[in-house]
Amino acid sequence: MLTLHTKVAHADAVSANVAAQLVLPYELREKCRLRAALDTGEEVAVFTVRGTVLRDGDLLTGEDKRVIRVVAAPEPTYKVTCADAHTLLRCAFHLGNRHTQAQVGDGFLRIRADAVLKEMLAGLGATVVEQLSAFEPESGAYGGGHGHHHDHGLGPLAPIPLRQKIHRPGDPK
Repeated sequence: MLTLHTKVAHADAVSANVAAQLVLPYELREKCRLRAALDTGEEVAVFTVRGTVLRDGDLLTGEDKRVIRVVAAPEPTYKVTCADAHTLLRCAFHLGNRHTQAQVGDGFLRIRADAVLKEMLAGLGATVVEQLSAFEPESGAYGGGHGHHHDHGLGPLAPIPLRQKIHRPGDPK
């Protein structure tokens, strides 16, 4: 079984050296340990560092040096649009308040299909349309940059403290 464990920046000669595709929904692209099948039918084991999210277009390799392209599988989602930016912002706020993963697009939000959230968003004035689509949610402020697959090594959007010292009034200075 092929074991994939390393992200690579690019395949030699662009896509000429991409041996196969690993098509996965977002839920599986979040896992650090995974057994799956390539589009060729070959079984693979994926081992990544905890917290790694595989994004559409990422390239993986293992000991045999074959390059495998990650593809975001279409999955049940809702595309959320609004008549104005203020209403869309309110929808984003309420989704974030519920810790709901959301993809931010140009004038829309995309979330996993959830009937309760659909009802809430419609109540806020949004148009919610069911779509079978690739889901690429934002990774969050501490999740290694923005959620799009063109990160260009930007890193986190905010500094991440390695250790935080709590100062108490009685502590010596």
